Amino acid sequence: ILDEATSALDTSTEQVIQRAFRRFKDSGKTMIVIAHRLSTIAEADTIMVLKDGVLIEQGEHNQLLAQESTYKDMWKKQSIVLN
Repeated sequence: ILDEATSALDTSTEQVIQRAFRRFKDSGKTMIVIAHRLSTIAEADTIMVLKDGVLIEQGEHNQLLAQESTYKDMWKKQSIVLN
């Protein structure tokens, strides 16, 4: 379980962590990542969006972006900040 593992990292260190996430995922093991920085979880098999402790959305990154969703709204807001 990783709770906000990339929240205070610079971009290059975050990339190192992302590569480690991919290697762990490719090994077939389960990893639970809690994140507000959505780039951290974009490659996850399943993304779960919670609001007030309740599951409101679930799916893959592209599925959630393809519909009007809280995840899509958050992704847009973070993309604006990054660009």
